Amino acid sequence: MKVALFVPCYIDQFYPQVGVATLQLLEKLGVQAHFPAQQTCCGQPLANSGCEREALPIYKHFVNTFQDYDYIVAPSGSCVYHVRKHFDKLDQTDEVQHVRGAAYDLIDFISTVLKVETLRGAFPHKVGLHLSCHGQRGLHQANESEMTPVRDGQLRRLLASLDGIELTELSRNDECCGFGGTFCVSEAGISARMGQDRVADHVRHGTQVLTGSDMSCLMHLEGIVRRAQLPIRVMHAAEILNGLTA
Repeated sequence: MKVALFVPCYIDQFYPQVGVATLQLLEKLGVQAHFPAQQTCCGQPLANSGCEREALPIYKHFVNTFQDYDYIVAPSGSCVYHVRKHFDKLDQTDEVQHVRGAAYDLIDFISTVLKVETLRGAFPHKVGLHLSCHGQRGLHQANESEMTPVRDGQLRRLLASLDGIELTELSRNDECCGFGGTFCVSEAGISARMGQDRVADHVRHGTQVLTGSDMSCLMHLEGIVRRAQLPIRVMHAAEILNGLTA
C-alpha cells in the first residue's frame, strides 16, 4: 500500500505539529506514508472565493503530484472533500478519477481503509467533539441531527474507546462553527458570532479539551477561546490519538 501524506496550507503554516502527529500516528498503525515535497494547496481557497477557473492549474498540479499513490491522506475533511467533489471541473482522465477516489481524511482512512475501530490508551479528560460540516455532511463521517437523534461517527467511536475519556454531550451536537473558509473574512461578524455560540455550548457542558478532525474549524474556535481566555485546550484529533499513553 503506497500512501502519501497531504498537509493543507494552514496546517503547514500555523499548526505543523498536526502534520507531524498525523505522520507519526500513521506509522504507529503500520503505514509508511510518503511526503511529496512538491505538493502545494488543493485550490480550495481560490474556489471558495469564486475563482475556481484560476484554481484549475492548482488542481492539475495536485493530480500530477499524487497520481502514483494508492491513497492520499490528509488531516482535513474540507480539503479532502474539495479534491473529491471539485476536481470534477477537470477533464476526467484516469489519473484525475484515481486521485479523487484515493483522497481520504485521516479519521476516515483509519476507520474505513485500516478498519481500526478501537485504540489502546488513556486520555482522562472531558472532551468536546466538533463535527465539521465537510466531514459530517460532505464525507458522511458522522450522523446528522436532522436525520437521526443517535450521535455516532468515526471519530466519536475511536475516542470513546479510550480509557478515562468523557465525551461532552452538547445541546446542539453538530452545529456549524461559522468558519467556512473565506466566509469568515467576507462575513466576519456572522462568522464570529457562530463561533462564539459553538464555544459557549462547550463551556456550558464542561469541555476541557475541544477536538475534531478538521484544523480549519478548530483554528477558528481556538481564536475565540484564546480571546475569551477560556480554560479549554484545542487539539486536533491526530494529536490526541498520537499521544496516547497505554
